Amino acid sequence: QVQLLESGGGLVQAGGSLTLSCGSPGFVLDYYAIGWFRQAPGKEREGVACISSDDGKTYYAESVKGRFRISRDKFRMYLQMNNLKPDDTAVYTCATACWFSIREMDMWGVGTPVTVSS
Repeated sequence: QVQLLESGGGLVQAGGSLTLSCGSPGFVLDYYAIGWFRQAPGKEREGVACISSDDGKTYYAESVKGRFRISRDKFRMYLQMNNLKPDDTAVYTCATACWFSIREMDMWGVGTPVTVSS
């Protein structure tokens, strides 16, 4: 199993922007679904954005539509987050999966914290 690693999390004021990045040295993401998940304190993990490997479509949670953008290149996936809100505070984790089709073989990151201050 490949261990993905995220970077780019941190503290930002409401209305600000952050870009998260994720990958593993030498690991090619081309043929995989890619997705970003988050888990806020006391809440369950939720899917935020993904690109499906089945249909090539991009999916976003309603709460982030118009503010977040997922993208990829050969080795890394990215999550551009704009107009951040305090409710976006969570640990963000990348994976080779969309939230509606998680498989045992999918690879996951360790998570990076994002804190949005009001």
